[in-house]
Amino acid sequence: MKTHTLSVGLIGYGMSGRNFHAPLIQATPGLELAAVVSGDADKVHADLPDMDVLAKPPALLARRDIDLVVIATPNETHYPLAKAALAAGKHLVIDKPFAVSLNEARRLRSQAEGAERLVSVFHNRRWDSDFLTLRALLEAGTLGRVVALESRLDRFRPTVTDRWRDHHQPGSGIWFDLGPHLLDQARVLFGMPRAILLELATVRNGAEVDDDFLCLLEYDGLRVTLQASSLVAEPTPRFRVHGTRGSYVKFGLDPQEAWLRAGRVPTPGWGDDPLAGRLTLAEGEGESPTGQAYPNLPGDWPDYYGGIAAALMQGAPPPVTLDEAMDVMSLLESGLDSYRQGRWLRLKEGNDLRRRLHAARR
Repeated sequence: MKTHTLSVGLIGYGMSGRNFHAPLIQATPGLELAAVVSGDADKVHADLPDMDVLAKPPALLARRDIDLVVIATPNETHYPLAKAALAAGKHLVIDKPFAVSLNEARRLRSQAEGAERLVSVFHNRRWDSDFLTLRALLEAGTLGRVVALESRLDRFRPTVTDRWRDHHQPGSGIWFDLGPHLLDQARVLFGMPRAILLELATVRNGAEVDDDFLCLLEYDGLRVTLQASSLVAEPTPRFRVHGTRGSYVKFGLDPQEAWLRAGRVPTPGWGDDPLAGRLTLAEGEGESPTGQAYPNLPGDWPDYYGGIAAALMQGAPPPVTLDEAMDVMSLLESGLDSYRQGRWLRLKEGNDLRRRLHAARR
């Protein structure tokens, strides 16, 4: 546990490293972005003129002043880079997904525990405005016993790119891109499901990998539907939730990703989503439900790195624990097994968090 400013090294300056990790690290008290690993120093210096840019990861890992390494590289490189960073004695943040297989994740977990190093996965959409709002509604019992939840992250990107995510390689495709976000959110709300069913599709002209998925999670008395597609032009609900006391529906995406891509940095008012959801509740027994706009809680992606700083400097629990990251990896892999076998796959260990959370609200 340290009390001084922590020096951070960022490996990767592509879309995620440049737009998400670098600005969030720089906005976090107690963290200092000290070096970036990139093959394009000019690109880094265009944004960060005084940054120390290293061409290869070993040069960063050899630096004794670096306390925390952030891995924001293609998914198939997460495991070898994390393994090397842990061997060098570094604490780690890994962009989602944790790894490209459950076996890789288990090896990293064992290594991290043996080295007594912090490892956390960047499941940043726990801090989306709409998700924080929904979580608060469920914890307050406003919707009663929830019986159905639909969660979607749709985009309209009809053109297949030349980026690694659109090519055949481990960890590519939309299931490993957006699946971790939706699975992690479902797990936070309801725990681990009893069973999972996954359908993958390749829908765009010229697509090589999955760019559309439908995933169902089975809980006691609850069905969770997770969907994402690259060919949806018409806006769809981000969340649609139904319970014994009413429903909540939210359109529109949390604005933080768009803001960071546009170069905005966290300031007062950060994370405010002006597009309210709609809450529909029965006013009383026998009365018709009445719908009303329901304002959002502010989103707070910066809270993730604030939690990392608190964990390393004050001994607080990390914002995303290894157990939670392992749960998401288990669901990712179980989903693929379900798809390959063409059937519901029952999970070995369900979790009764949802039953305990909502039993008193029936």
